[in-house]
Formats: sequence, C-alpha cells, structure tokens
Amino acid sequence: MSTRIRLGVIGLTTALALLAAACTSGGAGRTSSAVPSTAAPVRQGGSIVIGAEQEPDCADWIASCATSIWGTYIMDVPTIPRVFEPRKVSGTWAPVATNLMASEPEVAAGPPQKVTYRINPAAVWSDGKPLTSADFRYTALAIRDGKDVLNRTGYSHITKVDTPDEKTAVVTFDTPYANWKGLFSDGSGVLPSHLLDGKDRSALMKDGYTWSGGPWKIESWTKGVSVVLVPNPSYWGDKPKLDKVTFQFTADTAAAFQAFKTGQLDALYPTPQLDSIDQIMSGLPNASSIVDPESGNLEAVWFNNAKPPFDSATFRKAVSHGLDRKAIVTRLYGALGVTQPAQSAHTPLVGRYGGTDFEQYTLDLAKVDSLMQADGWVKGADGIWAKAGTRASFTVSTMTGNKRRELTEQILQEQLRAAGFEVTVDNTSATDLFAAKLPKGDFQMGLWTLVDTFPQPALEGSFSSGAIPSDHNGFSGLNMSRIDLPGLDKVLGTAASALDENERIELSHQADKLLADSAALLPLDVIPNILLWNNRVGGPLAIDPARGPFWNLAQWGLVN
Repeated sequence: MSTRIRLGVIGLTTALALLAAACTSGGAGRTSSAVPSTAAPVRQGGSIVIGAEQEPDCADWIASCATSIWGTYIMDVPTIPRVFEPRKVSGTWAPVATNLMASEPEVAAGPPQKVTYRINPAAVWSDGKPLTSADFRYTALAIRDGKDVLNRTGYSHITKVDTPDEKTAVVTFDTPYANWKGLFSDGSGVLPSHLLDGKDRSALMKDGYTWSGGPWKIESWTKGVSVVLVPNPSYWGDKPKLDKVTFQFTADTAAAFQAFKTGQLDALYPTPQLDSIDQIMSGLPNASSIVDPESGNLEAVWFNNAKPPFDSATFRKAVSHGLDRKAIVTRLYGALGVTQPAQSAHTPLVGRYGGTDFEQYTLDLAKVDSLMQADGWVKGADGIWAKAGTRASFTVSTMTGNKRRELTEQILQEQLRAAGFEVTVDNTSATDLFAAKLPKGDFQMGLWTLVDTFPQPALEGSFSSGAIPSDHNGFSGLNMSRIDLPGLDKVLGTAASALDENERIELSHQADKLLADSAALLPLDVIPNILLWNNRVGGPLAIDPARGPFWNLAQWGLVN
C-alpha cells in the first residue's frame, strides 16, 4: 500500500445496496460490484470524452507536486509501466505481476534480501528503445536520493541496484522489506533512464511528457481544459480500441452531470457528493453505473499533532469524545441509510490488516469534562474551556467550494461548541492547502482524504515520524498530521520488515491501536467509488479501488 492525499471534493459514504435499489424506470442500470460489467461488443476506432473533476498540479510522479489522485488516473496509470498491479485473487485484492515481467520476480530472503527482476524482452518505450534494468536503477535511485520526492517509503531501504544484463535488475535491501512488491509498481512505476538520467526530470515531466511505456501516450495537456490520450503504437501488450480519449476538466458537479446527460461527456467518475447522488437516484437515461464500496478512500478529522492545542493527546481525546461521528454521518447521509463511521486507519482495500480500535470514541460529554479538568482546563462563563488564560479555540481547514465538507465543518462547530470548544473555519484552495499549508504544518484541525493505492499495508508512509514534511526532507512526506507516537515507529518498521503475513497483520493491528489510543486522528467514513457511462461506450468497464476506473481503458470502445 502506498497512500496519496486525494485533492478535491470527497464526500459520501454510501451503501451499494441502497444505490442499487434507487434505480428508477428508464434510469441508469447498476452493477452491484467492481466486477467488470458485461462487455458489449465494441468496434475499433473512434473517440470519447470523459469528465475529470480535478486537474493535477503536475505529471512528475516522483515529486511532491504529484498529490492528486486524478493525475494517477488519467496520465500515470495509462502511460507508466509497472511490475505489479492489483487484482482480485480468491476474493481478496492482491498484487499480480504484469506483462512488464518475463517471469515472477525472484526473492532471496538473505540476509541481505535481494529481489531479481527479469524484464519481458518485448517491453519497449514508445520511441522503440528497450525497457531495461537501467530504468529500474534510475527510478530507484531518483526516489531514494532525489531532493523533491513525495514518498520514499521502501526505496530508502535499497542499498544498490545491480544490472548484470540489459533485461535483469537485482535490488538489494539493507533490511527485510515486506512490501517490496509495491516498489516499481505503486506511485512512480518505472521511468526511462535514457530520457531522464542526468537531466532535470521535473522540467521534462511536470507539464506532461510525450514518451510512454503503457498502452497510451499523452498527446496534449491543455491547462485548465483537458488531457488527451492517444494509443502508443509501440506498446507490446493489447493495443487500445479507441483512437483518442479526452479527459475534460469539469470540477463543477452539476455542470458535469448536465454535460453527461446531454451527451457531451461519455463517462464520469464523480465524487459522491450529495448532489451527485441525487442525480443518480433520480435516474440517468441511457446510462449505466458501477458503485464499489470496497474503496481505498479514508476521510478523517486530522489533528496537527505538533501544534497546540492538538500536541496534547489529552486534548485530542477530549475533542474526539466531544464528537458524535455516528450522528455526523447520519445527518449528512441518513436519508440513504448510511450511519456507520470508519473505525480504522486502514481502508477496505487493506481491511484485513486493520482493527476497530477507534470505536472507543463516541460522544461522551462526561468523559470530555473528566479529561479537560484533569488537564487543568476550566469552563468559562461562556461555556468554553480555558487554561492559563488560553481558550480552547482552534481552526478547522479544508478546501473552499466543497459544500459537503463545509456542512461537515458546521456540524463539527455545533457539536464541539456543546462540548466546550470554539471552532472557526479557515478554508483555502486545494492547491494552497495541499502544496503549502499542510506540508508546512500551517493548520490545527483538517478534513481531507487519504487514498490507498496498493493492496498491501504500509502505514509507515503516512504515519511514521520519518514521513513528516520538514526542512530536512524538502517538505516531502505524507505524514501531514505530524504524528510521532512513542513506539509507533518501531511497530511500523517491524511490520514493514515482517515477511510472515500473520505477523504483519498482528503488527498492523498494533499500529492501528497505537493511533487510536492516542487519538492521533479520528476516522469519519470510507468513501465508495462510482463510475457512470452512456450506452454508446462498451467494454469490460470496472473500478479498480487502487488504480481507479480507467485502469483498463485500452479495452473500452464504442459499441457496434
């Protein structure tokens, strides 16, 4: 598992059965799982336009600017080769070797641990140059040693990458690393050394790139308008059916649904906001949909563990007991029958590694009083706690323009005011929030979503002290909440090196418990994925909870 902060409007935890039951006569047909829909026969050629609700900040998948999951969906996955990809195996998501490999990578437990990658002889870049072991070496060292890196998890354990021949790479680790399948698979994949080594990668990639190692190439990225993909004629696997796919940026949900209903957009992958759910429930003529509740999305209340007042575990616990998460979910989504909050830092994609330790936080005003009084706080005449002249007042931050989150903030204000806390709203643009405020720790409490992007646990990437953005690491790293708990790094590090699956599960449960017992964060809900398409589009459409709905875009086409 790796994790990316998901930028944009994230919202509704919804029950699949409820959405399926909401089908109206003439409305969208619904597939009640992420299993590929029955593939309508499609023809070769043609083009489609897909609505993309977020525009990425950059296309340099290693850099700290690559936080948007939509960049992964629309450019990264279609163009970057990977060693492993998520697949359902016996009902569970697991990493499976791709056609980049000539054979399953070989693991020597060591010490030291070594992994040998044998590359498919047919694998080439779009310019016809072979995909080689030098590409593995370049990618590994660029992430391990680079100055502007979003997430070094796992790569920091690599001591060397040997290239005994053009199609063989041997990676050596300084310690056993259990999640080695995530390397060269999640996040960056494998990048072309012959085009990037010794050059300014950011300058060459951040605004898009013309080369590819996948079934698609980026033909153009018109900022503020669209990204256009065309087939990569040099791809060694199955070639795309379509001649062109345009991802049109449509951040406004209402406008996107109107464009979809009028045929201007052929498909949507909408954030499940209340208005989008209303649209689906009212029926979408000549369209079909898939709703997948087994997502990798976790929405939470995030505390800045390094900044007052949330640098105090007692204060975090008191605030957590001042919130009725069940009531929050019910107030937002009760009409749909959705009432249960998330109880783990793990998402369903890696659910077997998580526990239910956050169940301890229910609304308990007596507990709030006990915790606050024991810590020296006294309620003033206005009902707000105060200590040594400091009021229990703090801000909550998220991105502007998200009505669902703004309503959540209002509910937080109401509930916490009754518990003796004063909350004010400090929202800003998504770019400012995720590129500036969060990396610098310029917030107190926030609302955002983490997305698991690989079906293996790696909480160290989001919660270890080494993942805290700082001057030392160029403000990279995903631990925006600056969580640094006694014993947590040791548990996370041991879990990362535990090659025994049962041991990893036990250690992951321990990590979940440490996070919960200190109220380092407070999970709210798991967010499902929704894919809509009109009936002129065919193929085995399906949602991959890690790679999104466009993972098999090469198989999409226009119905005969």
